[in-house]
Amino acid sequence: MLWVKSFHIIFVASWFAGLFYLPRIFVNLAMVQAGSQAELDRLLLMGRKLLRFTTILMVPALIFGIWLLVGEGMWTNERGLASLGWLHAKLIIVFLTLFYHHLCAKFLKLFIQGRNQRTHVWYRWFNEVPVLFLTLAVILVVVKPF
Repeated sequence: MLWVKSFHIIFVASWFAGLFYLPRIFVNLAMVQAGSQAELDRLLLMGRKLLRFTTILMVPALIFGIWLLVGEGMWTNERGLASLGWLHAKLIIVFLTLFYHHLCAKFLKLFIQGRNQRTHVWYRWFNEVPVLFLTLAVILVVVKPF
């Protein structure tokens, strides 16, 4: 199971790297001046490629995570499910991260269609969300506070 755990950590870190950088591309896209078509095209290409790559990295992260969940027998804890509050909270973070990933895809589509309505400042704040998710997930797994 240590190999599975190692690969899970590697793919989660890689997935989050994409989630950290994609909204930075959105910040730059929101700041593109009218008439700067070459810059817009370059940033959209970067965004499409990064989203595709990030999505590919997400899949093994989830597969290895499910493998750990089932393989470690998390649902058959001898102390009962009540002692797994940290795991339930982590799973909520995972679902929120999946939703965030979906939002990134939606925002990129809006940029591609020329329909973005948000400012670069909004995307700067949006960019902080995965940092919070990763921080909470790591604390929940390592400390197991409840």
